[in-house]
Parts: sequence; C-alpha cells; structure tokens
Amino acid sequence: MNLRTNVDRLVKVSVIGEVASPVLRYPPYNISAFGQLIVCPGVGGIRYNVRVGDSAVNWVADHVEPGVSIKNLSSYPGNPEGPNNALNVLSCIGNEARVISGEAKGAIGYVTGKHGGIEHVMVDFPPEVLEKLVIGDKVQIKAFGQGLKLLDFPEVTVMNIDPSLLMKMDISVEGECLVVGVTHVIPAGVMGSGLGSNQTYSGDYDITLFDDETVKKHNLSTLRLGDIVAIMDADSTYGRIYRRGAVTIGVVVHTNSYIAGHGPGVTTILTSSTGKIKPVINSKANIAYYLNLRPELNW
Repeated sequence: MNLRTNVDRLVKVSVIGEVASPVLRYPPYNISAFGQLIVCPGVGGIRYNVRVGDSAVNWVADHVEPGVSIKNLSSYPGNPEGPNNALNVLSCIGNEARVISGEAKGAIGYVTGKHGGIEHVMVDFPPEVLEKLVIGDKVQIKAFGQGLKLLDFPEVTVMNIDPSLLMKMDISVEGECLVVGVTHVIPAGVMGSGLGSNQTYSGDYDITLFDDETVKKHNLSTLRLGDIVAIMDADSTYGRIYRRGAVTIGVVVHTNSYIAGHGPGVTTILTSSTGKIKPVINSKANIAYYLNLRPELNW
C-alpha cells in the first residue's frame, strides 16, 4: 500500500566494504549450551549454499551469515572504526550493492542484514556471482533509508530498511495501527544476545531456541533467513528492552547457534513502544520473496 513518508528528504550515499574472511578463535571449539564441544563454520566469507530463503535453523554451523559478508577494514584518523560504522549504520536491508573489483565486477546484489559484534553487513548475490567472488573483493552499497519516517504513524519508528522494500511488504492500516505480515510471532522472553545495546541502527539480537516447548509452540524450527518476524513486548526505539505492549518487527539475518544466549539473529526494521503495530501471519513474509531473490523457491 501507499504510506506517506519523508522519502523525498532522504540522502542516498555510498558506503563500501570488502568480502570478509571467515574468522575462528583458537582452540576452535564452541561450547554448546548443553556442554558439547563443536567445531563448525561461523561468521564471514562467502556461503555458496546458504542464502536468504533457506532455513535459519538446520545447519551444522554457528552464526553463519547468508550470501556474502562484507566489512570496511580501512581506518580514519582519530576514528579508526568510523568507515565500518558508516557501512553498518547507513546500509539498509534492500539497498542495492555492486561489486566494484575482481572477476565479478559490475554484479548487482542486495543487502540482507547486519550482524552485531562482528559488525558485518550481509549481501545476497546469485550463485553465478558467488562463484566469481573472492575474499577481498570490494562491494559498494547505495545506502538509503536511515531517517525514514511514516508521517501518519508517529508512534512507529522505522530503521534499517530501504523505502522501496518497505512498500513491497504486506502492510495495511487498521485504525491507528500498522498491520504487518510476518512469518512468526515471538515472545520477548526468548530473546538473547544483543540485549543491552543502546541503539538498533546496526547489528541484531538473537532468538534463543533451547527450550523445546517454546520452539514447538511458536513454530520456531521453521525460521528462515530473510523471514520478517514480530517480537512481542519488545521495544527497539532506543536500544533493545522488554516493554509490555511494545512490538518490534525485524528480519532474520543469520543462522542458529549452539552457544547459550545465542540463536538466529534479528535486525530491527520497525518498532513501536506503544504497540501501534499489529502482526498477522503471512508465510511469504520474507525479503527473498519481496525482492525476488529466490524465484526457484515454492513460496
């Protein structure tokens, strides 16, 4: 639907990163929440067989980021993290990304999420592009969307989403509320890593999947990368907090984890501390569907 916004006042700006190498600690074991020692792929690199639209749960992996992970490794005098901060804050889900070096130069992809802690931005490219990319190739993003406002819904805060993607989502109006299509409705009580951040314009926070009854009740074993989900009693306006009646809408951006307090990560796109968002179940509510990134999937 058409929502009145301030999109005509937003600035579109370039940010850049390079394909980031996978990283591992040494010794390479992760200690699971159940005391197991596990060695498996984690953050960074190029994932040739994990993209948005795929399961976020059933991989022998930990915090795997779909598609390609990028990071700005340059520094700025007096603010060494500044370039990567700009990449992570200004990039928005749905922004166009273009490879500007290497064999895949000129290929177009789309931002699919942001991962806090490691401070990566994830970009989806078709399989034939993934085969040409190498670690260190540069990817430039047309960052656009931060500062977006819904003029008729002042109690809903928008962040981290390209305006054109927002308009493709299953959104309608019911009274003073936005009605938003989501694949899952999640209780705030299962949210873990990422709580305590004082801002939500970068990064994510995790859905923990260690309680079998809760996972079954909320159908969380079917979470997919790229799913748009609702977190109830969660306010992400000025950081991530528990607040009764608040609603946060986000995108699942990385896979599950074995580690206590961790799980599939969610980057916030909409939040209302006063509950002016009403989620409704829509099995197609996934950014891969809205951006037509995976037409081969049976949506």
